[in-house]
Amino acid sequence: MRRRNRITHFRRSARMRTSQWRRTLIFWAGAITVGIAAWLFARAADYASSLCMSLHNWNPYVMFAVIPSGLALSMWLTKRFFPGAQGSGIPQTIATLHIEDFSLVNRILALRIAAGKICMTTLGLLCGASIGREGPTVQVGAAIMNAYSRFLGHANVSTRRGVILAGGAAGVAAAFNTPLAGIVFAIEELASSFQQRTSGVMLTGVVIAGVTAIVLTGGNYTYFGHASVDVPVGTAWIAVLACGILGGLGGGLFSTILIRVGKGIPGFIGSIQKNQPILFTALCGVILAILGFASHGDTFGTGYIQAHNLVEGSRHAHMSYFLMKYAATIISYCSGIPGGLFAPSLSIGASVGGWVARFLPHTAPGAVVLLGMVGYFSGVVQSPLTATVIVMEMCDNQQITLALLATAFLAFGVSRMVCPHSLYGRLADQFMARQEGYLQKKHAENKQTKA
Repeated sequence: MRRRNRITHFRRSARMRTSQWRRTLIFWAGAITVGIAAWLFARAADYASSLCMSLHNWNPYVMFAVIPSGLALSMWLTKRFFPGAQGSGIPQTIATLHIEDFSLVNRILALRIAAGKICMTTLGLLCGASIGREGPTVQVGAAIMNAYSRFLGHANVSTRRGVILAGGAAGVAAAFNTPLAGIVFAIEELASSFQQRTSGVMLTGVVIAGVTAIVLTGGNYTYFGHASVDVPVGTAWIAVLACGILGGLGGGLFSTILIRVGKGIPGFIGSIQKNQPILFTALCGVILAILGFASHGDTFGTGYIQAHNLVEGSRHAHMSYFLMKYAATIISYCSGIPGGLFAPSLSIGASVGGWVARFLPHTAPGAVVLLGMVGYFSGVVQSPLTATVIVMEMCDNQQITLALLATAFLAFGVSRMVCPHSLYGRLADQFMARQEGYLQKKHAENKQTKA
């Protein structure tokens, strides 16, 4: 009898272990899929950006037709086929971590919406919008992992949310090749607390997605290359104060504007945005074309080339670039097309640092550029640890970690005085409110149909 019970116990244990391994392997497959999707997205985005610049170099005036028509097409396609794909993608991911109705979560993180996010963001970059692919990659990663979670039949709410959190973190890690930043971003921005039961899932997903992206890229690359610069304690820390204060002020104002735009633009312009969104997007495209023409194409796309050149010292910063890129990013967000804020924010921050470096001749200019990046980025997202780790990993430089941290936390404090609310948190609240309104409207329509 005991022998029979032992055999039964071993069989059950074997079945449980087989089931657990099956779930683990499927989860790993999901993380690999996130890495592949992030790599393909990056290739498509880079190609679209280069094609945009080729069009501009061929004839700058052609952009006055390409941008308005392309952005209007993007808005129409998004509203018609990919509703919910507008904007960054990070607010949508944060919202799904707080929504109780998983039928709504599945609609927000549908693979169709993720595909639309990739296509429409790429179209926006092709047309010259000042947007990035990193935020959208967060939503894409969350959508892929949510699909695998549904396939596994996860019914537990905390498990589903843990998998979504892992997908978003893996998206950041694969987009920037910054695995630590993916983990910190998940802790600091996506989740209000770090739950022990989901930490292993998230860490595994980040590592696998990051490794996949590295393998596909063909080596362990860094986003902005290697910057061997330092900010020794002393007079050089004037740059920390300057970049922290300016970055916090600029980033806080930027967040305030975007939060206000999310509520709706007042007046006549707001009525056009509400009643004729495609026309409004086309008008935003006209403004972007003017800014691009005035900047000789510098405001088009992510701003990666400009930031990279500033870090290397092969480009001098001008306040005109900061102002025009700042305006172009706000206009691109106002247009309502899909697209992120990470890369443009880093480029704007690099211009702040480059401008400050002109007044500090005894401090390494590349180091001040990095401080400007982290200061402005921290001012926008109000996540100082994420900002520090992202910039540190992107430039493969741990020598200025202390200066980066000091700048990021100073910028965070200044930004909080300008904008008391977190940008992505408030945008997530606005998104959830719109979703609740949509569900109420649909429920009322169903009642009328039945009546």
